[in-house]
Parts: sequence; C-alpha cells; structure tokens
Amino acid sequence: TLRMLVPTLLVLFFLFLRGRAGLLPHFLQQPEDLVVLLGDEARLPCALGAYWGLVQWTKDGLALGGERDLPGWSRYWISGNAAGGQHDLHIRPVELEDQASYECQATQAGLRSRPAQLHVLVPPEAPQVLGGPSVSLVAGIPANLTCRSRGDAHPTPELLWFRDGVQLDGATFHQTLLKEGTTGSTGSVESILSLTPSSHDDGATLVCRARSQALPVGKDTAITLSLQYPPVVTLSAEPQRVQEGEKVTFLCQATAQPPVTGYRWAKGGSPVLGARGPMLEVVADASFLTEPVSCEVSNAVGSANRSTALDVQFGPILQSKPKPLSVDVGEDASFSCVWRGNPLPRVTWTRRGEAQVMASGPTLRLPAVGLEDAGDYVCRAEPGLSGLGGGAAEARLTVNAPPVVTALHSAPAFLRGPARLQCLVFASPAPEAVVWSWDEGFLTAGSRGRFLVETFPAPEGRGGQGPGLISVLHISGTQESDFSRGFNCSARNRLGEGGTLVTLGRRASASFSKQKNLVRIQGSSDGSSSRGPEEETGSGEDQGPIMHTDHSDLVLDEERALETKDPTNGYYKVRGVSVSLSLGEAPGGGLFPPPSSPLGPPGTPAFYDFNPHLGMVPPCRLYRARAGYLTTPHPRAFTSYIKPTSFGPPDLGPSTPPFPYAAFPTPSHPRLQTHV
Repeated sequence: TLRMLVPTLLVLFFLFLRGRAGLLPHFLQQPEDLVVLLGDEARLPCALGAYWGLVQWTKDGLALGGERDLPGWSRYWISGNAAGGQHDLHIRPVELEDQASYECQATQAGLRSRPAQLHVLVPPEAPQVLGGPSVSLVAGIPANLTCRSRGDAHPTPELLWFRDGVQLDGATFHQTLLKEGTTGSTGSVESILSLTPSSHDDGATLVCRARSQALPVGKDTAITLSLQYPPVVTLSAEPQRVQEGEKVTFLCQATAQPPVTGYRWAKGGSPVLGARGPMLEVVADASFLTEPVSCEVSNAVGSANRSTALDVQFGPILQSKPKPLSVDVGEDASFSCVWRGNPLPRVTWTRRGEAQVMASGPTLRLPAVGLEDAGDYVCRAEPGLSGLGGGAAEARLTVNAPPVVTALHSAPAFLRGPARLQCLVFASPAPEAVVWSWDEGFLTAGSRGRFLVETFPAPEGRGGQGPGLISVLHISGTQESDFSRGFNCSARNRLGEGGTLVTLGRRASASFSKQKNLVRIQGSSDGSSSRGPEEETGSGEDQGPIMHTDHSDLVLDEERALETKDPTNGYYKVRGVSVSLSLGEAPGGGLFPPPSSPLGPPGTPAFYDFNPHLGMVPPCRLYRARAGYLTTPHPRAFTSYIKPTSFGPPDLGPSTPPFPYAAFPTPSHPRLQTHV
C-alpha cells in the first residue's frame, strides 16, 4: 500500500509545483526606447503580473525611490493601478539631463526590465551670420560668409545656404565643432560659404538655415549683400556703319558702386588726347576698322573698359606691293599683291601696255614661263563706293635664259681702212664674257694684232630681258679676207650660250654723173622742188668712191654710173632727178643722222637708242640731205616696200631726221614705208 502511495504523492507534488509556477511574478509590459522633444512629457510604461511587492525605477542605475510621487524628483512620478501591476514612469517637462537609460524593477521578486533609452531632442535656434544683416563685399574679390549655430541643439544641426529659395549646392561648406556642449549636447557648429561676388549680386538675399531631426523645417537667418564694384561699362557708336569721312559719336555708359570718378578714351591702344567725358565725336577713316575705340571708366574700387570697331566703308589701300621676280625659263612665277578695303576690293592683273585681264585676286601665277613672258605686270584695284582709294602697282618678271645676241648695223669699210663691227647682248643672268671669234683667233677684251674689242653697258632693254651689253670689234687696216669671212659674236651664262654672225661690208671707190631716174623723197628737209640735171652734177671736189651694193633693184653699169629700176613695180611714182655721190661729212657727223624715234618695230615697246654706240667711223653721205634725198642706213634699205596706210608726205618735226634706224631685234632691217 505504501508502495502505491508514493507515486500518487509525487504526482500531487508536481501538480502543486506547476500551479505554484503559474502564479510567479512576471512583466506584462516593459519600457522601450523613447525620443522626446525638450520640454515635452516622457512616459515609460511598466506592467507586472502576479506581483504585489515593491516596484521602483532606476536612471542610469540610480534608484529613483519606491514612492509613487518619487520625492526628490519633482518632475518625475509613477502612475497607474498598483494593485493591477501598472507602474508607468512620467517625466514632465523633459530636460536635457533626463536623457538616460531607465529600468523598471520588482525588487522582491528580483525582476529587472530591459533598459529603455530616453533621447531628448533640442531644436536648433536661428543661426547667426557674421557681419549680418547686411554684408559688404567687393565684386570680383573672393569672400567667405560664416554661419554659426546657437544654443545647445541636439542632435547637431545641419547648416544650409539658400538664395531665392534655391539651395546653393555648388558652394563650399566647412562645418567645425566650436565647443563641447553641456550634458547631452554636442556643441555649436559653423558653416562657411565661399563665393566670388559680381556686380549682379548687389542687393541679393542669402539665407542660412539650421535644420535637424528636432526641427525638420529648420530656422533661417537672412542677410543682404551690399556690393562695391568697379564700373560696368557699355559702349555704343552711332552710326555703327559709316562711309569714310563721316562723323561718328561714341557714347560710354557705366554703373558703379561707389560712383564713377573718371573716363579715358583710346583708339588702337593709343590715348585720345583731350577726351575726358562719356561722349566722343570723331571723323571716321579706314583705321577705325582695325583700330577699335575703347572707353575706360574708373571708381574707387577699380576700372573697366569696353571697345568697339566701326564698320567703315573705304576704298582700296595697297598693303603689299608685288616684288620683282627673276626665274629661269621653264619655271613657274608667282606675284602677290595685297589690297585692303571695305568692302573687299576686286584686284585684277594685266601686263603693262595691255588691256586683257590675266587673273583676278591677290595672286598671279605664270606656269612654265618663257622669254615672251618677261616684262612688267600690273595689279590694279578700282576705287571704292566713295570714289576714294584704288590704284595700281607693278613688278617686273625677269626670265633667265641663255644670252640673246643680235648683230647691230656696221658701216661698210674701205680695203686697208678702219672698220667696226657691233653686236648687242641681252642676258639674265649677265654673261660671263662676250667673245669675238674668227678664222684664226678670238678676243674678249683688249687688243690683238689688228683687232681691238670694247664693251659698253647698254641702257635697260625690254622689260625682263636682262641687262644689255654692246660689244664693238675694231679692225685697223682691213684685208681682203675680212670681207669674205664672218665674225662671230657670242656670249655664255649658266643657262647656255648665244651668238650671231657679223659680216663686214666693203665700200669701193666709184663716181658717176649720169643723170637718170633717181628716187627723191617728197617733203625733204629743205622743202626744195626737183632740180635740173645741172644742179645735181657733182663737182670734182665733191666726187668720191661709189658704194657697191647687192641691191637687185639698183644696177651698176660698166661705166660706173648708177641706173635705177622702179622698186615699187609702179606702185609709187618715180621721178627723174639727178644725183652725185661724194664723200664728206653728213649733217651732224657720221654716216647717218641720229634717229628721231626709239628702236623697235611698230607696236613694240621702245627700249633703247643705240645711236651713241653706233656712230660710223668713215664719214660718208650717200645722198645730199640738203637736196631732200633719202639717206639710207644700210645697203639693203630698198629691198622691199610696205604699202602705206595713208598717202602724202610724212609728218616730220623740224628736228626729225629723214630716216630712223632700223629697229632691233628683227634680224633683217624693217621694211621701208615711203611716200614718193
């Protein structure tokens, strides 16, 4: 029986213990962390079950007491139905010192709640901006604006800058802890806004806002910027587009703080003397297009200037002349000529003496030039709309080529008499030497036996043909072989060699008085009419040797009398007159009178009168100039004729000789155009 009672007692004891466990003290509600604003009320709940003993609260481990009114803690009390196990802790008003860790404890049951942290939030006060409410700055000078928090705000406030309601995100901020706060605080902070103000910031309003969790909307402090700035200048011209010579007025306006103290004017960087006020009047010329007018305005802070250029309409002005060129034959040549004008001038290129436009624009290009391209080239710009400016500039093209050698007319000589042969040399570059050569020798300068060479500089030849030289071969005591052989005149430069063959004509003794049909030129120098045969018969002292010619038109008969055929085949009327040949000085000396016009065929630019170097040594007069007969410069002067464009005697001036020289460089003498 006892053995069966033991298990029963154990079950009852277990059931007793279990029932007893269901009545043990326990927490029905425990306090939790709480955030509360400074000055508000804080409530930390605590509820116990199956406990009717002493309940107390601790603050950071310090017991507050067991009474419900918590003596010694005037702002603290416990509320709730104690019989029902409710023991809530109240704090009002909350202060910063109340921020702590709190526990609810059932001391007799040995129960402690989990700790609850009470956080006290302190809203920030309106911040302080140093120098406010009106901060004076200088435009263009970097400056710092400092904003500081005030009070023991908790948590630490955030300081922000705004302008016109827009946050200045691009600004530079520095936040610094200035001092340690009291219990539960983090101290004051400041924020620095760095900026470089401009004159446009004058009167602007900036706001510094202190914001935190305790006050999300924050509190603001506004300041106004008062800017001192150098003048802000605007410069205008009236009118902006002008013709050269018109009047223009410049107006210089400025805003400044402090006020303007002075004006200065300049043109192209050079001061305009006497101009001191805000207005300037000038007369426009071409320089105003490239030399702007500037106005500088000053005040106590600094100075500023503005400039403007006028749109001046003016005629072409030559800025860069074309430069002479010297190129080898076959190479390209290029001329450049720069004109300035507004509007841009039209530039054309021509060859001097020609009207045909070769090119337009600042550059003339001549590919693969030849000797025919040598000459002067002209770049021309027409006057502008105002009729001013314009003009022409020219440059010479010299074509380097082998020398061009041409035989000049040489007078026939008597056997065993003196003779002179001449050649003309044009060359660029200049020839190294001019050489005369014949069967048994050559000579460049000085003398050798019967031969003597002289070389003279010739005046300028045709444009671009290079410098000219005249070389003369003198022969003393001519021999038979001198008339039958040729004398070669040659010259060489780096580009090659040129030469020509010069022959010596022979003059034979002859006289005649046969009166036949001879040619008389109307409009002779003395204006005399036809003479009778007796007037033209030569006297004994006027008689001289006759010149042998190779004219097919003139026939020398066996009696050494000269007969004539009509060389014009009836085109001209030939009248019978008398003549006698004689030796003697022609008027003015030499065989021929001096030329009346420069050398060169019709239409060819004149380039040189060779008469000073071509005077003939043997004095002779083929026809009497006083009788009005034609004085011929060469034995072949009558080989051909050219039909005249008009009839009648030539219009000769009083000093014009009856016949000019044949023109160089035509190899044969030009055709004689004569009115008979």
